[in-house]
Amino acid sequence: MTTMLRARGLWWRDDRGTYTLETVICVTFLLPFLGLLAAYGLAGLFDSSVDNAANSAARAASQAADADTAQARGHAAAHASLRQDDRNCTSSSVRIDTGAFNAPPGQAASVSATVTCTIPLSQLTVPGLPGSKTLTATATSALDQYADRAE
Repeated sequence: MTTMLRARGLWWRDDRGTYTLETVICVTFLLPFLGLLAAYGLAGLFDSSVDNAANSAARAASQAADADTAQARGHAAAHASLRQDDRNCTSSSVRIDTGAFNAPPGQAASVSATVTCTIPLSQLTVPGLPGSKTLTATATSALDQYADRAE
């Protein structure tokens, strides 16, 4: 059949074997692209988890009666939130700003929490991928304006 197609000048319509070549080309470019897409999606999930941990920490700290209790509750809430979302940070830190507990009752005040989580890039896509990404989130929660505040 090939000789007949070539005889008519239609040799370029013979596409035997091109599917294999197309598959190789598509797979070569498609797989890394899908891996990169998955990495960005997982990084977004991790970022959302860190945001949730900061919100939980700020809210728990704002419900405390004094600064020491606020520190303890904020740290516990942040770590519990990251554990609940199954986020394995290689290093994490939680900073609770409790300076607002010094404000007198009747004055508006708020507590802020900053959560930092460093994740290895190998956790996002391909095992063994070097490097890491540090995610940070800050949240603020208002203290009860009319509650007694212990320093």
